[in-house]
Amino acid sequence: MTAIIRIENLQKKFGKNEAVKGISFDIPQGICFGLLGPNGAGKTTTVEMIEGIRRPSAGSVLYRGKPRDDDFYQQIGIQFQSTALMDFLTTREVLRLFSELYANPLPEQELIGLCQLSEFLDTYATRLSGGQRQRLLLAVALVNDPEVLFLDEPTTGLDPQARRNFWQLIKDVRHQGKTVVLTTHYMDEAELLCDQLVIMDQGRVIANGTPPQLLKQHFGYHYVCLDNSEVSIDLETLGKPYHRENGFLAIETESVEDTLNQLMSMNVSLGSLKVRNPTLDDLFLKLTGHHLRE
Repeated sequence: MTAIIRIENLQKKFGKNEAVKGISFDIPQGICFGLLGPNGAGKTTTVEMIEGIRRPSAGSVLYRGKPRDDDFYQQIGIQFQSTALMDFLTTREVLRLFSELYANPLPEQELIGLCQLSEFLDTYATRLSGGQRQRLLLAVALVNDPEVLFLDEPTTGLDPQARRNFWQLIKDVRHQGKTVVLTTHYMDEAELLCDQLVIMDQGRVIANGTPPQLLKQHFGYHYVCLDNSEVSIDLETLGKPYHRENGFLAIETESVEDTLNQLMSMNVSLGSLKVRNPTLDDLFLKLTGHHLRE
């Protein structure tokens, strides 16, 4: 795929602290690209340097193979994790205000339809629910019809239904051919939305690829999971790696059938049995020692 944005040896220092340590990767055009990392990994600093909000200490960001210029800033949209909206302006008035900042904004009705704003157009922006507010902020980020849309933790604090509604909006934007750059702490969000992702830790890129590629690269096994209360045997006799998660024992196995036979021969109850494949959360834990949601 053609890279719409190329990051080359990007570095950022704050005094003696090196927050981003000479990282390089490409963001292909027309995909949803995820940037994941625990708190302090350097992902927010990286995105801010790509957006042009922070100046790199070293390295470069290329847009369509060239250094960023005024054209780049006209062709990106940004939805920040936290944005203050004006008092005493309705949703419709906020849209019109931001539309005035661009020479060729998207038509108002197109934005209203795309971001599903019609039910609260005449509501003060400061009185919107969490999900409604994020939909309005998405519309603001799209008002200039950007080529690249940056979304920074867009579903943080939303209830499950609002999160799923917002995921659909991201898919709709992606299907328009736009490039979406998403930072998130949520494993399910990344697996559902991202065509490709970079995982960062301690200022470095530690994994880069599609979710299926990364899981296949780092895992050759499944998890057999049982409620802790149902397992009273000496776990070392299993001869397999295991860990505990949310009240369950997770046993790593290349052959689910062999492991089940082994457990039944040891008279272990299988009433709570679950079998699952590794996830991005497992990958994150394996690579960094942190769960993705930290």
